[in-house]
Amino acid sequence: MTGIGGSTPQAELAAILPLANKPAAISPAERQARIARAQQLMQEQQLDAVLINAGHSLRYFAGVTWGATERLVAMLLPAQGKPVMICPNFELGSLSAELQVDAELALWEEDECPYALVAKQLAQWQADTLALDPMASFMIADGIKQANSALQLVSAASVINTLRRCKSDTELALMKHAKAITLKVHQHTAQILREGIRASEVKKFIDDAHRAMGADGGFSFCIVQFGHATAFPHGIPGDQALQTNDLVLIDTGCTLDGYNADITRTYIFGEATEQQKNIWAIEKEAQAAAFAAAKPGVACEAVDQAARDVLEKHGLGPDYALPGLPHRTGHGIGLSIHEPAYLVRGDKTPLQPGMCFSNEPMIVVPDAFGVRLEDHFYITENGAEWFTEPQYSLDDPFHGM
Repeated sequence: MTGIGGSTPQAELAAILPLANKPAAISPAERQARIARAQQLMQEQQLDAVLINAGHSLRYFAGVTWGATERLVAMLLPAQGKPVMICPNFELGSLSAELQVDAELALWEEDECPYALVAKQLAQWQADTLALDPMASFMIADGIKQANSALQLVSAASVINTLRRCKSDTELALMKHAKAITLKVHQHTAQILREGIRASEVKKFIDDAHRAMGADGGFSFCIVQFGHATAFPHGIPGDQALQTNDLVLIDTGCTLDGYNADITRTYIFGEATEQQKNIWAIEKEAQAAAFAAAKPGVACEAVDQAARDVLEKHGLGPDYALPGLPHRTGHGIGLSIHEPAYLVRGDKTPLQPGMCFSNEPMIVVPDAFGVRLEDHFYITENGAEWFTEPQYSLDDPFHGM
């Protein structure tokens, strides 16, 4: 095994420097252009207004990084004209510090109903239809209906998801950099492995390494699995200790200006069995088949089927039967780590340039082990391009790095 073990967390952290050539953040001008494109789609679809709730979509349009809570913070966007930010009055200073677009403000006090404020603004615009952020909660929809029962509520997915799923050059550059950071962290992580090391120690190192390389606040998530635990796609409870001849599965990522990395590597700490070697090779073949199938105009579900065809050829599956692939082949990624569209049966969304996906057709052998190789690609006019090069081999995962 090459590049696995032989070092310490202290030595690896000391060797880490922030990744050079950090790309520019999303500019206010790009966010303003997103609003203009959204309004164009709204006019085409005859939508009077869109409500964009706190969360990733509000960050996409306005630069506001807040998550959703019980207090309504949202952008109310008319089909024409300036958007209105709905916000608690006591949060005005914090909102103003982050808001990157030109917007009116509609503020509410703690004892007031924010949904009445939404209804009042819609009445001023003579809006009969409101398209809701697809991630908005029932509480928001119910509150708005109670404030104006005559208002027609529809989904804003055709506006918000349509814009978010095709990334600009700036977004792609941020994602490339974030993924380059995470892949380098994977390489450093493999070097600290030793018999008896705990998963919690590996996770702490991954957090420290992401921070040292310049990611936003460290990793966005981290899964570390050894041996039998690799048979569970997202692991099992407990703090495992690594043993010689265990498979190691590490799935982690970070964010840069909010844009996500998400990479999985599976390799052997010791000597692999013939079955493990065979399953790893099939996984590699399935990942390559999915990548080759991803071209503009092809339906998302066809990419998933390309991976499954490889597994079935080798006697695995079919469908979600095990040994085989228990979940979809991939997911969209951007500001959300999982976002539309999805590489799964039934998703007939045609691939378009700028779409970004994970490619991770995991193979699970029940009660034994699992292998997941996860890299990401983006669609160009000519086909798919990798953000990161796929894993080289089972016992030399970072060959050439």
